[in-house]
Amino acid sequence: MHRSAPRLSRILACAAVPVMLVAVGCSSDSGSDGKKNAGSSSSGTASSKPSEPTVEPAKFTDLPDPCTSIGKKTIEDLVPEAKKKGGTAGGSTDLSVRGSCSWNGLDDQGVKGSQYHWMDVGFTRFDSDQALGSGAKRATEDYGKQVTKTKATEGAKKAAAEPAAGIGEEATLVTYGLSKTDEDFVYATVVARTGNVVVTLTYNGAGYAGAKTPSSGDIVKGAQKAIKEAIASVEKTAGADASSPAKDDAKTDAEDTKKDDADAKGDAGSEDSPKSKATPKS
Repeated sequence: MHRSAPRLSRILACAAVPVMLVAVGCSSDSGSDGKKNAGSSSSGTASSKPSEPTVEPAKFTDLPDPCTSIGKKTIEDLVPEAKKKGGTAGGSTDLSVRGSCSWNGLDDQGVKGSQYHWMDVGFTRFDSDQALGSGAKRATEDYGKQVTKTKATEGAKKAAAEPAAGIGEEATLVTYGLSKTDEDFVYATVVARTGNVVVTLTYNGAGYAGAKTPSSGDIVKGAQKAIKEAIASVEKTAGADASSPAKDDAKTDAEDTKKDDADAKGDAGSEDSPKSKATPKS
């Protein structure tokens, strides 16, 4: 009996050791997972970045046909006897982004010589881009480049530039002279911007066989008249950014209401009513 007691104590002591190790192991694993979870949460919060503001949508999503952007009557007045009254379209891989058209003609005035005129109109449209900026911003930058390029025309004489009021959102008129084919040409180039579209129009003229050189004033007036029509055609383009569907619905509802009111007034003032009968004029 005295021998078995110490032996039993040793067995119980050995049996207790694994239980303690398991408890310690569980405690250690739990603490490790907690640190990992805390680290992941902290890392996730630190890596999140605020979203970049979106750029303003482009106002115009299409361009007009350059060769029909200027009225036929204007073409007849500014380029008499044009070889192609419908104009000659310039090459373009995408007419919704870039397009141009030109006209030229020699008006024979008999013994008074001949008057030669040439006109060209070009459109460039810029889309809004998250990295490059809004279409209007990009168009403004190109507008400045085109003005600088025009003022630096090779061989230009007495080049002068000035703001052109009442044309698009901003416009610049550049006038200069050029000598070609032994004749003096008078030039007027107007560079204008409306929304995200840049319009450049050049108009020039010269007198042949003894005819007088066109006056700078007439050339300038012609260029300004033509580019105003070209810009108007851009603003009438179906691709212009119209109102939202919600606004369209509201507009339709308002028009329906207005129509209903008009119908009601019409019923009240029918031909049977004395007030509705017009008094004949003598």
